[in-house]
Parts: sequence; C-alpha cells; structure tokens
Amino acid sequence: MRSFWGALVLLTGALVTTVSAQTETPVHEGMGGSPHVRTDWAVMGAKVSVVYGRPFLKGRPENEVMPPGRLWRTGADEATTLTTDRPLHFGKLTVPAGTYTLYTVPGADQWQLIFSKSTGQWGIPYPEDQDLARVPMLVAKLSRPAEQLTISIEPTYSRYNTEDGGVLTIEWGTISAWAHFTLD
Repeated sequence: MRSFWGALVLLTGALVTTVSAQTETPVHEGMGGSPHVRTDWAVMGAKVSVVYGRPFLKGRPENEVMPPGRLWRTGADEATTLTTDRPLHFGKLTVPAGTYTLYTVPGADQWQLIFSKSTGQWGIPYPEDQDLARVPMLVAKLSRPAEQLTISIEPTYSRYNTEDGGVLTIEWGTISAWAHFTLD
C-alpha cells in the first residue's frame, strides 16, 4: 500500500509540473460573444504565447467556419497573434523571435499555417504581402468533437517521443491540425 501512495504522489507531482508549463488568462469578451484568451507556454526554455478569440461551433458546419482551400483568420474577431522569445524552426522554415499574426488555409489532408508580419489588425482582411512563412500542418479527426476552438502548444515528447521542441495544435469540431517545431 505504501508503494501505491508513493507512486500516486510522484504521478501527481508530474502532472502539476506539466500543467504549470501552461497558463491561460482571459483577455476580454469579443463583440460576437466569443471569449478571448492569452495562453502562455514554456517549451524547452522558450516562452510562447497565443492571444485569440475562441468561437463555439453552435451547430454550424465545420466547412462553413473553416472553409477548405480558403484563408481562415483562425479565431474570432481580432487577429490571432503568436509571440515567441526564441526562433521556432518548422522544418527548414524559421520564424524569428517576435510577434506574428496567425492565419490558416484548411484542407482535407493538410493545412497551411501562415505567419504574417502584420500585427494589430482585425482578423480580416488578410495582408497577403506581409507573409513571413507558410508551414504545412498535418490533419486528423478528433475522437470527441471540440465545441470551442482551442490552440495549444505541447512539448514534442508528448507526441513524438523526442525533446527537441514543441507541437502547435489547432482543434475545432472534429478537426485537429498540428505542426512540429524545434528550437535552437
């Protein structure tokens, strides 16, 4: 029985350590009713944050809110921003330390994650001439649909069993799209 409690204490400590690497702070209620949050992560010493509107599906078809093959502002209301204090490497593409607006182009088998140098704007119109990089994202179906849009970052060991960076994930409805990044 003593080993059970010891294992439980270790497991609880590991979970607390994992959870403490992420914080979520409410920012404001959007004009369309979607809550806006700032989520901060610590990944291998890098500090990464995303500020975005978290819309609900509310019975709308996924292909209406995330139109396949068309640019999507990836959130509600104001543009979604990502800030990093260290360069993020998505394959051969490098996103330098700084703040960027995120857009996506959903697709059936692959998405494109767009990092825009233009910041501070509403979610649309899209400033195409300000693209920094476009990164491919893998796509899978969720086993349980997500009613509310969620953008997250997790260490790579939770998905790839390596400790070289993180995974940026976007989930909404039955869709999960993700891209792996490494750090210097």
